[in-house]
Amino acid sequence: MKICFIMYPWERVDAENDSTLRLIHEAVSRNHIVAITTVNALTIRDSVASAFCDVFVKQDKVSDNFVSFYNKAQFKRTQLPLAGFDVIFMRANPPLDTMAMNFLDSVRDDTFIVNDIDGLRIANNKLYTASFQGTASEFIPATHVSKNKEYLERIFAESSCDKMILKPLDGYGGRGVIVLEKSAKQSFSSLLEFYIGGDESGKGSNYVILQEYVPGAAEGDVRILMLNGEPIGAMKRIPASNEVRANVHAGGKVVKHKLTAQEQALCKHIGPKLVRDGLYFVGIDVIGGKLIEVNVLSPGGISRINRLNRTRLQVQVIDFVESVVHAKELVNHRKNAFRQVIEDAHAV
Repeated sequence: MKICFIMYPWERVDAENDSTLRLIHEAVSRNHIVAITTVNALTIRDSVASAFCDVFVKQDKVSDNFVSFYNKAQFKRTQLPLAGFDVIFMRANPPLDTMAMNFLDSVRDDTFIVNDIDGLRIANNKLYTASFQGTASEFIPATHVSKNKEYLERIFAESSCDKMILKPLDGYGGRGVIVLEKSAKQSFSSLLEFYIGGDESGKGSNYVILQEYVPGAAEGDVRILMLNGEPIGAMKRIPASNEVRANVHAGGKVVKHKLTAQEQALCKHIGPKLVRDGLYFVGIDVIGGKLIEVNVLSPGGISRINRLNRTRLQVQVIDFVESVVHAKELVNHRKNAFRQVIEDAHAV
């Protein structure tokens, strides 16, 4: 296969823990042609979407050590048509680059994109959890989203909860997440002014999320990696002392975790919708059996879950994309065979 990873710059990769590097390593180890690029390197040449790519130079032996593999990697720089790739992994860090989606629109019929660009568009912010309806909605905490300061103040005042969570709509990695306590409600108004921002007319203002505080949040959250609608691995992230965020970059630590019955039920209920939306590989964050967030852009956790469970989740991910590409090739081969039969009949 020919695989392109649209990601962050190679020099920013943390070889010890980077999930994208694990996927790249697995693909290179299988002798697939692998190229990497960034959203800033996308371009149009003769009306064809392409990218300035760094293509991995084939090695005699691919090191099993990820740090060594990273340090020894050599590339050939060239401009390549995106439609020539069998698979494109969208692994750029949030926030979503909408212009990059426009480049990929033109090749979506030719290339299997993980995750699908329409799925990325609808799920790249924290509003996506509100789209889970029916039985799946029981796994979603009560959530309010608005730019209206007075409305959010009223919601907070009327809430029966002693605590609520405030966070920016477009945040990621735990940035800007704070716990609000009723005992400190006098500071809520100024916090909203800061988070919403903008001028007196509302121009430049931001949406914020006010969410039900889920019991157990102080003990951390669970990151579950979902592949094609099924959970393939999980870990629990425990926040550092005096810290509400469990994210590792915020000082949290990870421990081994086995999915509870409620977490398994959650995955079962949301999995089909993820697949329908083209969100084949995502990371979901769960607290107390409630879905807090769906991470669709460059979901992480592969390396840490691997270490905790002595697994290699990247193997399952590359197996999956290989199966999808193989199925598409079989369909094309069958179609071409039928076309040839018709052409032969016409020639008689």
